[in-house]
Amino acid sequence: MNYDVTILGAGIVGAACANECARAGLSVAVVEPRVVGGGATAAGMGHIVVMDDSAAQFALTRYSQQLWNALAPQLPDDCEFRPTGTLWVAADEEEMAEVQRKAEFYETRGVPVEILDEQQLAAAEPNLRRGLAGALLVAQDSVVYPPCAAKFLLNQSGATIFAGRAAVEITPDGVNLDDGTTLSSGAIVNATGHWSPELTPGIAVKKRKGHLIITDRYPDFVRHQLIELGYLKNAHASDADSVAFNAQPRATGQILLGSSRQFGAETSASEPQMVNAMLQRAAEYMPNIGRLSALRVWTGFRAATPDHLPLIGRLENSALSTQHSALYLATGHEGLGITTSLGTAQIIADLLTGRETAIDATPYSPKRNVA
Repeated sequence: MNYDVTILGAGIVGAACANECARAGLSVAVVEPRVVGGGATAAGMGHIVVMDDSAAQFALTRYSQQLWNALAPQLPDDCEFRPTGTLWVAADEEEMAEVQRKAEFYETRGVPVEILDEQQLAAAEPNLRRGLAGALLVAQDSVVYPPCAAKFLLNQSGATIFAGRAAVEITPDGVNLDDGTTLSSGAIVNATGHWSPELTPGIAVKKRKGHLIITDRYPDFVRHQLIELGYLKNAHASDADSVAFNAQPRATGQILLGSSRQFGAETSASEPQMVNAMLQRAAEYMPNIGRLSALRVWTGFRAATPDHLPLIGRLENSALSTQHSALYLATGHEGLGITTSLGTAQIIADLLTGRETAIDATPYSPKRNVA
């Protein structure tokens, strides 16, 4: 069986890559040993957000956000795409200074934003506690239901799907599957998230565990995607376990609560101490949240890199000489895989077909990150 490109993994990144490669005229195979849209995709909040931790992160998230907004009219209802906007909530005047900095950063790069004072924030989100200093509203951010979005993208691709089959080896000629099947392929894309080092040893990707909580239906309790400004330092500043207030209104009227980050955790079981820390943090911002009923807690593992940027592109000049000569990576997105899936897919398709990329792909090159 011969294909122009074989994509390993059918999470939202792999599904998006399959769709864009097929749109570029390539014959595509997708190998997925588990569930389409499972893994980290099913453990993602589905927040499509522009971020500004670095210029490269901003470029990829903004590019991807615009691709999502263009795709939105085609998404079926079960994808639950909603333009909720993001409110970055400032607890005090020090964090309001960060609101001002973020506003200036975004405005100079063409992202519409609005600064809300204490009264405007209270009117926008009545269930937030009083006394918060204000917030930054990024109106073009949105939310989507990731598992259904991944299924939609994969179905759109028309790719040949090897479901329930695992890739066990990448060879110079293609991919060997666990049932003895060999797929010959002109190129391979490893989009298996935190499993990617198992197929491509030596890449600096490690797993980071996160918890999510979903409540019963409480329509209008939360109106925007809410994130504390402390999220940036709590979630990304170190390798220590951390939690931050992160609340999302779902189309069902439910509320999705995050977030937690843990390195070194090996079990997928939910951990009461992390769940309690998340709820306590949420209650600091929304005191009445403790009166709501939670229906489910679950976890997932995100693929993280040391510099918090994904690995997107061809793996060249590495010690992996026994693997395929046209091996591409699309992994290491950590908590931004849903947002950046479409941008990642466009870059992969552009690189495979020799087209110029819409944004500079150099910062995401695997060359920087191979151990």
